[in-house]
Amino acid sequence: MASITTAGLAPDGAVSRPQSFNSVARTGARLVGIDALRGFVMVLMLLDHVREAFLLWVPIGDPVDALTVAPASFFSRMTSTLCAPVFVALTGLGAYLYGRKHSRAETSAFLFKRGALLVLLELTVVNFVWRAEFPPTILYLQVIWAIGLSMIVLSLLIRLPHAAIVATGLAIVAGHNLLSPITVPEQSVFHTVWAFLHDRGTVSFGGLPVRFSYPLLPWIGVICLGWGIGPWFVGADAMARQRRLAQTGALMLVGFVVLRALNIYGDAPWFVVPGSPIRTVMSFLALTKYPPSLLYVMATLGVGSLLLALFDRVDDTRVIGWLAVFGGAPMFFYLLHLYVLRMIYLGAVAIWGINHETVFGFPSIPWIWLMWIAMIVPLYFPTRWFSNLKKRRKDLGWLKYF
Repeated sequence: MASITTAGLAPDGAVSRPQSFNSVARTGARLVGIDALRGFVMVLMLLDHVREAFLLWVPIGDPVDALTVAPASFFSRMTSTLCAPVFVALTGLGAYLYGRKHSRAETSAFLFKRGALLVLLELTVVNFVWRAEFPPTILYLQVIWAIGLSMIVLSLLIRLPHAAIVATGLAIVAGHNLLSPITVPEQSVFHTVWAFLHDRGTVSFGGLPVRFSYPLLPWIGVICLGWGIGPWFVGADAMARQRRLAQTGALMLVGFVVLRALNIYGDAPWFVVPGSPIRTVMSFLALTKYPPSLLYVMATLGVGSLLLALFDRVDDTRVIGWLAVFGGAPMFFYLLHLYVLRMIYLGAVAIWGINHETVFGFPSIPWIWLMWIAMIVPLYFPTRWFSNLKKRRKDLGWLKYF
């Protein structure tokens, strides 16, 4: 590369003159590479949500079941596995960088308030758009819930020494699989707590079933790890930061391959499928997301670290600028794409009707890919408008929460 640069976005959305990442780190400006990585994984998330909206007619219990899921669907799903762990880790990293410009009390208050807002959004507008029920017959507490609660926990943990936060993250991520054999009977007073922390259980509150789709404990570990790499981005030499990210990513991926090959810890065992090399590979790559296993976190954050090193130094500032628009207004994009998907789905039902028993659906996975590609550009423009609004209207404090 001729230079190590990042692109800023001008008010009209055009890419502005590149500036050094090293200078950005010192002045406290946003690191566009972080926003770009966040935007990249959110674009991948869109693919998975299009699949969930328009391929519901295909009966899939586990989208990464190596024995039953079609390879095309399996690998489409695999792209989205980066989303949650990378986004949560970047949330921790962003919190650290926010803390460099604010007092510890201000940082703690911001994390707590933003986390509480995310929990509220999960319980209301997010749950509504997934099932379009009011009042709801069931609540699914998913990724926004997990991010919000992780931020609330981090708002308390940041009072600890930095090394203690890193150690907490490592201990949780590396050790929580030891808790998997533990089961708590439904009649136990600890059943709800265990379902909430680790077991992905369903409990009833006043007759309303509540599904803890994203058990909290491992995500606390991931957000702590994101916080832990924060010092790499403050006043450090850009090349040194990129080297650390690349080395960390490579080490995690090598460790993943070795530990996965040994088949002794970190996830459910993989297996050889006789006569089907592709399904054997699928079995090796099929990792547990609910809750995220050690191997799942190693693989996804390993790839994420390599991508962040790349985005930190990539010279194609136009592409980085486009991705950074999505990553610069993450909550706005998240809500926008869910409601646009819902409107498209209802429009399709109104035009063509139900074509698969009780739902409308596309005939195959290539249609999902086409729909995904077709949605990216239309979603870009309102997201760019909101991202620029955040930059212009610093007087509107609520904008920073989106």
